[in-house]
Amino acid sequence: MPYSTIAPVARKSRFWDRIAVKYAADPIADPAGYEATLERVQGLLTPDMNVLEIGCGTGTTALRLAPHTRRLLATDISPAMIAIARQKLADQPCPELSFAVADADEPLDGEGGFDAVLAFNLLHLVDDLHGALQFAMRALRPGGLLISKTACLLEMNPLIPHLALPVMRAIGKAPHVLCFDAKALKAAIVRQGMVIESVERHGTRGKDFRVFIVARKAAQA
Repeated sequence: MPYSTIAPVARKSRFWDRIAVKYAADPIADPAGYEATLERVQGLLTPDMNVLEIGCGTGTTALRLAPHTRRLLATDISPAMIAIARQKLADQPCPELSFAVADADEPLDGEGGFDAVLAFNLLHLVDDLHGALQFAMRALRPGGLLISKTACLLEMNPLIPHLALPVMRAIGKAPHVLCFDAKALKAAIVRQGMVIESVERHGTRGKDFRVFIVARKAAQA
């Protein structure tokens, strides 16, 4: 990682490093919805694919998906999260999987080398949505897939994004977030030259504000 990116990455990772142990221990809020997403993603992956996951957290999803790929590189901005993920991998070896510390807001080596980029519960947490999508697209080979599941906070009760979240951020209980709805997210993806193939909701408990999107990078002429 270039020296110039170390300080910003360390600053942004501070919140996630602090909560990593609790994050790893917290139960999945909607297990049925999570399993539906995993099943859908598994159906999109093939054993010949090189896959990048950005914002992998403590690696639970990567461990489930990696056996369906040739190689899965799972990254997160938080060294503490990655340390937990690597311990999980040591306890449950998976030769297709590796973990690395990396920032979703920064370009990654291996431009055009991935058949799919996965971004689960991440795109509302980046500094710059358009920049993060641009870097993800650059990581994809022509015809590659962006597979994302994103919290669209503007679809929640207005008191949450406009009142509760700012207060929680001020006292260190919430990270920086971007507030947009599914329409704005789809438009941002399309502006990167990608074609949206599917827009779905997998939640099974109440209103689902997490939109699942599959988009494809244009193939070379």
